[in-house]
Amino acid sequence: MPNCARVPGVGETIQSVERAAAILRLLASGHRQLGVAELARAMGLPKGTLHGILRTLVHVGFVEQDQATGKYRLGATLLHLGSSYLDVNELRTRSINWADALAGRSRESAWIGTLHEGHVLVIHHVFRPDDSMQTLQVGTYLPTHASALGKVLLAHDPYAEPPAPPLHPHTKRTLVEPAALEAELDRVRARGWAAEMEELTEGEVAIAAPIKDRRGIVVGAIGIRGAVERLAPGETLNMEFVSYVRDAARAITRDLAR
Repeated sequence: MPNCARVPGVGETIQSVERAAAILRLLASGHRQLGVAELARAMGLPKGTLHGILRTLVHVGFVEQDQATGKYRLGATLLHLGSSYLDVNELRTRSINWADALAGRSRESAWIGTLHEGHVLVIHHVFRPDDSMQTLQVGTYLPTHASALGKVLLAHDPYAEPPAPPLHPHTKRTLVEPAALEAELDRVRARGWAAEMEELTEGEVAIAAPIKDRRGIVVGAIGIRGAVERLAPGETLNMEFVSYVRDAARAITRDLAR
């Protein structure tokens, strides 16, 4: 008879899958990276066996290896799979009332976005509450490096890939140097919000802040966009509008934690 792989019966488990799951739990248990020796000691496995499982996890994107240290960390694919439980439609549904309130309070248009394939996907857009002609932007994409929403999402996603150089200059004020963008993302992380000063569209300013889920993971961003003379008269950002945006982001975050 030919050799056939035995299919596990009811109540049985597959050892290699259990071991892979144990590796992922270890890598998720802290912020540090782990080497093969550390993982082998923690799991009581031979290094050869562990290497085989790690190669497979790296191949499917669940684990990444630092080329400088040789150590392992959770991969981008696994992070995005883990965050996907919060459906985009759910995020939009839970944010609508707060976005409406933000537009009313600021008297500017309110936007909510998420990362999607290296861009910001606009999932909700509230018109500025006046009689001006406006176009609904839901479903459109914004560049991450030239938008306040994108800066927030890049700054708080440790596995997000920054846009590859050369960066497209949407205006003369767009950040196109990777080092300048990274410095800007450091500032965003430090202060908890992002600003975009005529970097996407001349004459327009935007402010954004992160939306977090119950685990503290940033799953979206909310912000406002308006004329520079209203949001940043004299090219100095009006911090009152920053407080409006941050208040809305905190309110949605609290709602998602329930």
